Amino acid sequence: MSLLPVCYPGVISFIFYLREIAMSAVVIEILRSARDARGYVFEPLDGAALGGYGNVHVVYSIPGAVRGNHYHVAGTEVCSISGPALVRYREAGQVMTQLVPEAEVWRFTFPPGVSHAFRNEGTQPMFLAAFNTEAHDPGRPDVIRDVLIE
Repeated sequence: MSLLPVCYPGVISFIFYLREIAMSAVVIEILRSARDARGYVFEPLDGAALGGYGNVHVVYSIPGAVRGNHYHVAGTEVCSISGPALVRYREAGQVMTQLVPEAEVWRFTFPPGVSHAFRNEGTQPMFLAAFNTEAHDPGRPDVIRDVLIE
C-alpha cells in the first residue's frame, strides 16, 4: 500500500500513514498521527470497532521496560503502540520481531494463542492502548505467560 504525507496550515507536522502489513493472522497497521509543538494525537481504534471490546487499558512504560510476555486463550487483543518500541510475537511456532520507529504509531491485532511482548526502546515514556474482546476477570484471567523478551 502507499504512504501519503498530508500537511495542513498551522500544524507543524501532520503525518498520515495508511499502510497495512498482513502477516498470517497477525495484522500490523501504521496509524496516522497529528503532531505539533504540544506533542501528538492518534486514534488507537476506529470508532466502528469500539463496541466489540470487553476491556480497554492504557500502558505507560518507562525506557527499557518490558510489557506483555503472554498470550490470550480466548480474547483477541488490539494494541496501538508509540515508537520507538520493539514488538515481538510468536505465531505458528515462529518468533517475529518488529521495530516501531520513533514518531510512529502502529496497531497490532493479536488473535487468541499468539504470544506478544513489547519493550520501550526509547529515552522517553512509551504509550500503549490495548483493546481486548474479553472482559477482564481477575479471578479467571485470560492470559498465559510466555516470555519473548527478557
